[in-house]
Amino acid sequence: MSAVLPSPYVPSARLLSHKAWSGVLLALLVVGVLVPLLNLVVPAASPLHVSDYAVALVGKIMCYAICALAMDLIWGYTGILSLGHGVFFALGSYATGMYLMRQIGRDGNYKSDLPDFMVFLDWKSLPWHWGLSDSFAAQMLLVVLVPGLLAFVFGYFAFRSRIKGVYFSIITQALTFAAMLLFFRNETGFGGNNGFTDFKRILGTPIATPAMRMALFMSTGFILIGAFVFARWLVQSKFGRVLQAIRDAESRVMFTGYDPLRYKLTVWVISAVMCAVAGALYVPQVGIINPSEMSPAASIEIAIWAAVGGRGTLIGPIIGAFFVNGAKSWLTQAFPEVWLYFLGALFIAVTLFLPQGLVGLLRRRSEAQRP
Repeated sequence: MSAVLPSPYVPSARLLSHKAWSGVLLALLVVGVLVPLLNLVVPAASPLHVSDYAVALVGKIMCYAICALAMDLIWGYTGILSLGHGVFFALGSYATGMYLMRQIGRDGNYKSDLPDFMVFLDWKSLPWHWGLSDSFAAQMLLVVLVPGLLAFVFGYFAFRSRIKGVYFSIITQALTFAAMLLFFRNETGFGGNNGFTDFKRILGTPIATPAMRMALFMSTGFILIGAFVFARWLVQSKFGRVLQAIRDAESRVMFTGYDPLRYKLTVWVISAVMCAVAGALYVPQVGIINPSEMSPAASIEIAIWAAVGGRGTLIGPIIGAFFVNGAKSWLTQAFPEVWLYFLGALFIAVTLFLPQGLVGLLRRRSEAQRP
């Protein structure tokens, strides 16, 4: 009697539904056409005008949304809760910040070729790790390579040792805390507790110009949309199915002949690089980077965005990042003394009453309305 061979994995025929593709197209039109027109063309006196403040705020939140999407890949689909993704975000930010500091040139306060903080600390020359900082291409390559290499080395030893659950979360938090303490030291050449700021130009163009601000906004929006489509393709592939199997029953995955180490390490590095790219986009729009971005609280916030929006949905963490940070921006203006209590109550309510996040709530309401 011949053996029965298992059926090969057949990927889904459609990456996204027609409705989802319509949403992606709409998002592209909003980011690439509507917002630029309302900001650059429509007069400031018009009620339809989108202010520079709104563009900067949404651009910053889109960077956060990329981080939340990266967190969903590693936590929502692989079951690995990281409380240290802030270190990858900050490393990408610092790599871009180094280039932006070199672009200041002699326009700084000390009229020196060295960054102002180096002159203040009596540095005589650039440290070795600033050797490529005058090259945009080299620094963008480092945005990917440095966080990716750190994630690979850390992840290899952690996953090889089969560290899981709360122990892995604690170790990742220790990683970002150690990095924060390192970057606080002046002798490391990263600006100490003040970090980098007072950026002037990028690729020879002043950052403060409306055209450059809009270019950064559009780039962030397109990368966020592209990251969502890529993540969707990833989780629908055979690779993504194995990730979800690891999340649900890793021991069974091992018994079927798969090596969880390779899968977990690959998605861990991808997630880290996505956060680093978000950090690279964040710095020129916000205008500052310092070690506080590596604080454990910053990494915990990334996990909160994913939890509030809905883990394992991809779109949920993006919604969560916009919802939480939009509420945070409004509450800090409307209720500056008690806004933290509002946010705390929001997180408690989501944990108790919305375990599947905002996306889960919307799905339940949609199902309830069906005949």
